[in-house]
Amino acid sequence: MTESHKTFRRVSFSYYFSIAIVASFSAFFGCSGATNPTVWSHSGVDTVRETSQSQGSWTTKAPMPTTRCCMGVGVINGVLYAVGGFSPTCQDYYCDALEAYDPTSDTWSTKAPMPTPRAALGVGVVNGLIYAVGGVGTGGYLHTVEAYDPTTNSWTTKNSMPMGRDWLAVSVVKGILYAVGGQDDYRLGNVVEAYDPVTNSWTTKASMPTARFALASSGAGSKLYAVGGVHDGPRRTIQAYDPATNTWLGRAPMPTARGFLATRVDDGILYAVGGAEHGYPMTTLEAYNPASNSWTTKTPMPTARDGLGAGVVNGILYAVGGSNGSTELNTVEAYNPR
Repeated sequence: MTESHKTFRRVSFSYYFSIAIVASFSAFFGCSGATNPTVWSHSGVDTVRETSQSQGSWTTKAPMPTTRCCMGVGVINGVLYAVGGFSPTCQDYYCDALEAYDPTSDTWSTKAPMPTPRAALGVGVVNGLIYAVGGVGTGGYLHTVEAYDPTTNSWTTKNSMPMGRDWLAVSVVKGILYAVGGQDDYRLGNVVEAYDPVTNSWTTKASMPTARFALASSGAGSKLYAVGGVHDGPRRTIQAYDPATNTWLGRAPMPTARGFLATRVDDGILYAVGGAEHGYPMTTLEAYNPASNSWTTKTPMPTARDGLGAGVVNGILYAVGGSNGSTELNTVEAYNPR
């Protein structure tokens, strides 16, 4: 671990970001104990089914076994998987933990650990595999890509991402995984790189218009949406990427500026949950409709937090882990959009 990473471990729920060549600035939102200002990411939309939970309400679920923030989350066959993260219970604060949540039984189980312990990574799901992308570990910013197969409970190493970085966002559109934004020691990222699991290869795509880290992204329909993040402070920015034309388009800004949030898509609606603004974890839940290019405010999450993960299972949005400003959490809360 670098000296700068050790310094960030001593910062309670704040982050400091420095780019030595291009610029220097600091901001404060992020993961308690995080080693540097590095979220993450997202993928997968499950088939919507009716549930017994009341519309527009939140309920508390079984806590995650490993208290942590800044992990990745993916959903496969109705099971939610939490991957990696920062935690005082993990060696050097970097977790290799993979834990699976079954909403039908409201229980967690421990799965094969990720080969490379890390946090502030991105996670995407393609063809029944969870891809863990980038992040930060004891060796610094990572290019690492590892894939988990729930059917064999095993991991395999894939072709490395060209730009090593943390606090990137990862999402999937039409079977292609996109790694968006993030940072390394020298660059605040607007880099977009696409991974094709069939060929196990990466290609560089059109740069995101607004460089930022600690953003979130989700695929909705045929487009990718990059939401919020940090660039000279928290952003309201949302930009849409069209893989068919390799172009970006600005969209209606998010009502609440924030970084270190999570996003997920359910029934064509993108939900932006939690995050932080100027060091304060948030309960905010806002919904974006791509068809009307408009936002609405929803019932706040019970527990304010940032550095959280999120997933949708059977039409229910799950908010997992994170930090409350002073400590990492194992809290799991579920929201019924309908």
